[in-house]
Order: sequence, then C-alpha cells, then structure tokens
Amino acid sequence: MAAKKKAKKKAGKKRKPNAAFMKPMKPDEHLGAIVGMKPMPRTQITKKLWQYIKKHKLQDKKNRRMINADVKMLKLFGGKKQVSMFEMTKHASKHMK
Repeated sequence: MAAKKKAKKKAGKKRKPNAAFMKPMKPDEHLGAIVGMKPMPRTQITKKLWQYIKKHKLQDKKNRRMINADVKMLKLFGGKKQVSMFEMTKHASKHMK
C-alpha cells in the first residue's frame, strides 16, 4: 500500500530545470550567424540549431544521427563536414560565453 502512495507522489512531481542550462549564454559570431546574437539558455540555442538543421535539410538521409555541415555549420564544427547530433552540442558549447 505504501509503495503505491510513493509512486503517485513521484508521478505528480514536476522536474525543475537545471539552473546551469537555464543561464543565458552569449553566442560568438559563428554560432550567432545561425541562432542569433542575443544571449539565451543552452536549451534554446540547441532548439534553434535543430530548427536551422531541419529548415536547411542538413540531417543525413541514411544515418539520421549525423548532421551534414553547410558553410555556416563548417565554422561551428571546426571544419568537419559531418558530426553526430551529440558532437553538435559539444561543438556549439565551445562557441558560447
């Protein structure tokens, strides 16, 4: 009986976002060319990167986990023509202050 009450309490509890992810970060000129120059949380920057990727059809057609770079993304990815979606966030974080 006690286990059911605990499960209900956990299900009703809303997760708080990590403060580090919500801190506004200022993009440099390479990242700013894609997401804009105004400071915003990391989560928002990642969201805007994905909007750009989908708008310009940069996701690899065979392996959807890979992102193909266009001219703007090449600068962001340090010259790599293709990176995984996990590498993308790592490269993007290098371009935030």
